Order: sequence, then structure tokens, then C-alpha cells
Amino acid sequence: MGLFGNAHAVDPASAHRDYARLLGQGEQVHAAYVLIRDTILFTDRRLVLVDKQGITGKKVEYHSIPYRSITHFSVETAGHFDLDAELKIWLSGTAEPISKTFTKGVDIYEVQAILTQFVTR
Repeated sequence: MGLFGNAHAVDPASAHRDYARLLGQGEQVHAAYVLIRDTILFTDRRLVLVDKQGITGKKVEYHSIPYRSITHFSVETAGHFDLDAELKIWLSGTAEPISKTFTKGVDIYEVQAILTQFVTR
């Protein structure tokens, strides 16, 4: 599953308000990123991918990934000519990673640290 485009950070409190209906009791959003129309939420319990579909974006798929399902991940930093950073996440039982592209303005090391915090529990 690959989404294309550039992500940018969103205030976690704002994302929590916007997606409160998706969250379990006491679940907290620690980081959020918008990728064109889609959103990536890092909560204290799972990774949530919000995929707006169709021309209007009214149809939405919410993909919930428990951190325990992540077998490994990689980050690739932005370079001089390639201005985007990339995150790849492999899930148990899948051969192809989920790929996300972030703008140079996003601290990819912060994204990696968030995943490390929750995946290694």
C-alpha cells in the first residue's frame, strides 16, 4: 500500500479533535501528518491511516495497524537533490511495505523515534 505526495505535521491536539470518533477510550494521538487528502495518526496504541477516496473524498477508509503487527521499518532522509524523506513500514504477513513520503520540513528522525517508542514495547 503506497500513498503518494508530501506529508506535513499537524498539531496532535487538533488531530485528536478531528478523529475523536475513531479513538478508543483514553487513546491519545502523539503525532499526526497530512498527506495531500490523507492523514497518518500515531496514537499510543496503534498507527491509523486515513485514506480519503474518490473525487470528493467523502468515502473514507480507516486502516488501523496495531504496533505489534509492525515487523520492521526504515526511514530515508532527504538529500540535496531528493527533497523528500521516506518511511517504509513492513507488517507481518505482507511482502510489500507501506510507503509514506514526507517533505523536507518534517523531522523524519522524530517519526522514527515515535515508531521506535511504540513498536519496541
